[in-house]
Amino acid sequence: MAHSQGKYADFEALREQAVALRRAGLSRRQIRDRIQVHNNDVLNRLLEGEPPPDWTKRPRAKDELRARARELRLQGWTYDRIQLELGCSKSSISLWVRDLPAPERKKRTREEASAIAKRGWEVTMRMRDEERRRTKEAAAAEIGALTDRELFLLGVGLYWAEGSKAKPHLTQERVTFINSDPRMIEVYLAWLRLLGVTTDRLRLHVHIHESGDVEGAERFWAELVGVDTTALGKTYLKRHNPKTNRKNLGQGYRGCLAIRVLGSADLYRRIEGWWYGIVLSAREADSLNRT
Repeated sequence: MAHSQGKYADFEALREQAVALRRAGLSRRQIRDRIQVHNNDVLNRLLEGEPPPDWTKRPRAKDELRARARELRLQGWTYDRIQLELGCSKSSISLWVRDLPAPERKKRTREEASAIAKRGWEVTMRMRDEERRRTKEAAAAEIGALTDRELFLLGVGLYWAEGSKAKPHLTQERVTFINSDPRMIEVYLAWLRLLGVTTDRLRLHVHIHESGDVEGAERFWAELVGVDTTALGKTYLKRHNPKTNRKNLGQGYRGCLAIRVLGSADLYRRIEGWWYGIVLSAREADSLNRT
């Protein structure tokens, strides 16, 4: 392979490092970023024969659960009853018992059938929620600690996706970011601190629908940023349109927080340059991955 003779010439040393990281419990993505090997073919060779850590594997049904499902089916239980009893999906039950004879159907009233279907749906929803939780927790564990460079690149992409940008008809070079996601605001503020932007250079404004909890939103955003509400600028209220069926005015609605950096023309130009640098590097990396 050309890569092993060129950029990855010291293949054995890289393999030793990759195997050590794998046995320490790191995922492929974490190993790739740690040893800076972004070619999938090379990475596959480096990790050949090394099983993934348990935390990256999708959970599988236990043999006991499958055996119990078959036992209940032989007793004449329906998919609905087995699902309620074992808390597993109907699709899994179907795979486990499809070779067994179907039980004789019993006549039920519409109310009985509806109640059984409702209980089955509740089980399905609980399982989906649990699967979502497990997936998110496993994904979060893959990230680990961020280096300053990783936070820097993340912040550039975040700003270019969500921040204000100059336009041909309005060449206003000013760093302004507005978002309703508190976690996104936290990451953005961490990025600004990494760039050396101090709090005294920030101007903060809450944007919220006039029918929302304005004072509550101001307290929430001020606490998140770590300032007193008196440090916030004028709150911008969006007028109510009775024809609009708004669905984001519940208990968790806090509007958005706008963060403007004073004297930021030079910073804006650098952000734009950083973003174009990322695009060029991504193109180069993509061309290597395609070969």
